[in-house]
Amino acid sequence: MILQALTRYYEDLLTRGEIAAPGWSPAKISFALCLDENGAVTQVIPTMQEVVAGKKTVQRPQEIVLPAAVKRTAGVASNFLWDNSAYLLGIDQKGKPARSRECFQAAAQLHRAILDGVDSPAARAILAFFDTWDPSAAAEHPALRASFDEITGSANLVFRVDGAYPQDDPAIRAAWQTHRDGGDPDAVRLQCLVTGREDEISATHPAIKGVRDAQSSGAALVSFNAPAFCSYGREQNYNAPVGKHAAFAYTAALNHLLADRNNVQIIGDTTVVCWAEGADPVYQDYAQAFLFGGEGPEGLSDNDLRAALKRLADGKPCDDLGIDPNRPFYILGLAPNAARLSVRFFLRDTFGRLMRNVNAHYERLRIVGSRYDMLPLWAMLRETVNLNSRDKSPSPAMAGATARAVFSGGPYPAALLEGVMLRIRAERNITWGRAAILKAYYLNNPHTDCPKEVLTVSLNEASTNPAYTLGRLFSVYEAVQQAANPGINATIKDKYFSSAAAMPASIFPVLNNLYQKHLRKLSTAQRVYYDKQVGALKNVLSEDLPTRLTLAQQGAFDLGYYHQTQKRYTKKEENENG
Repeated sequence: MILQALTRYYEDLLTRGEIAAPGWSPAKISFALCLDENGAVTQVIPTMQEVVAGKKTVQRPQEIVLPAAVKRTAGVASNFLWDNSAYLLGIDQKGKPARSRECFQAAAQLHRAILDGVDSPAARAILAFFDTWDPSAAAEHPALRASFDEITGSANLVFRVDGAYPQDDPAIRAAWQTHRDGGDPDAVRLQCLVTGREDEISATHPAIKGVRDAQSSGAALVSFNAPAFCSYGREQNYNAPVGKHAAFAYTAALNHLLADRNNVQIIGDTTVVCWAEGADPVYQDYAQAFLFGGEGPEGLSDNDLRAALKRLADGKPCDDLGIDPNRPFYILGLAPNAARLSVRFFLRDTFGRLMRNVNAHYERLRIVGSRYDMLPLWAMLRETVNLNSRDKSPSPAMAGATARAVFSGGPYPAALLEGVMLRIRAERNITWGRAAILKAYYLNNPHTDCPKEVLTVSLNEASTNPAYTLGRLFSVYEAVQQAANPGINATIKDKYFSSAAAMPASIFPVLNNLYQKHLRKLSTAQRVYYDKQVGALKNVLSEDLPTRLTLAQQGAFDLGYYHQTQKRYTKKEENENG
């Protein structure tokens, strides 16, 4: 399913003219090796370009569409019309002169096989270059001397003949396509699992680049490189036969998605990309804003985006947005796994249904005191992390499972709740994000110990839930302490919050004694005001407080504390503004 969707996306991009044709792909080129009509090297021209990276302007290799790169392992294999200095110049880069000569010979052999007989001045010049170039004298060549160290580093070079690139020559392009399509007469031909057509099967697939923490040289999405993975005597990718066209198409499409940094999101250790059938970029723009808190299409405010999401979720017409709610949409999450890539999640749905799931998620998160209308996924996951630790990344498995739940509308993973509760107990602090997660979790994963009556946007004064009421009572006790000791640095929350939420029967008598002492420091009006609140809450509770609260009941306790505290802050702001 993944390969089929990516292959179709490639064909959509090809129709729109936004991706290279089969057999061609972008390559990062640092220098152009200029030849005259006789194949002599006249000069080496840098092809670097200035790119803005953060606040700096840096030099980066230029991306040029060239014949597709070969996949190298430990062997020697040359690219056509471009490569590093070992292949095009035979220069020793790593103290292995014999290997460099072998690389140069492989390049010469490939170019002769493709270009022999091609009626083109550029083809004849390249062949003459390979016939006359002396790698042993490269270091003394005047055209290379000035930039020798840069050229012999990791830089890639491309041929340039009489001021033109040979890859633009129609005769050379046709020769490359004939070579590529000619295939190997000994190649295995089977039915392709992706297209359903008989095709030459690729033993190995092109590398995928751009997945965070995966091999920088590229990793494989489909790979069989050990006997344990093989069956019926087949080796490598013959175990899952994918045709030459499909192997190129799906990897080209995925590399295209990963190369667009505006369309790539990181969730834990997972690199996430998304796309719509038809390759219309407007769907990606809206998805980035709705799913990950991106900027969205130009000219739309946060209110506009929220309104657009609501319309999509309600199934209303969105012609003015350029969006069809029934358009199939895909989300793919990839994580590094040694030399391979693992699929964390893959979702396919209509754009409208996906937005309905996302909107429902945001509605569940709505709570008093929030700073965002739409809490971004990265900000939500950050609530499970110790921000003072060296590693501030959320658990990879939890992050992937949470993203999948948000996109699909399924239940949230238990690890999300556990991560939030761990931070609340460790830091004794319920941020609005953590309160929002607790509310959303139990709305989507119902539990009798944390009923719907406590899962409200703001304080539910009518609730009689014991755990929720205890949380409210704790907040009032803290308010009394702060009123009695203005400017106090540490409150009862710092010492008693975690234990009060877990073992109320043991801790609340202690808190009540402290409350009586704090109450004596207040004015008569203040004592009456707080006594009424405490009395009303105690009337809801029975005399025998719970010995222990379950995890779900602790969630209700935390929400009660948060709601009561937010109401207190709201009243304080109203008094100050009034």
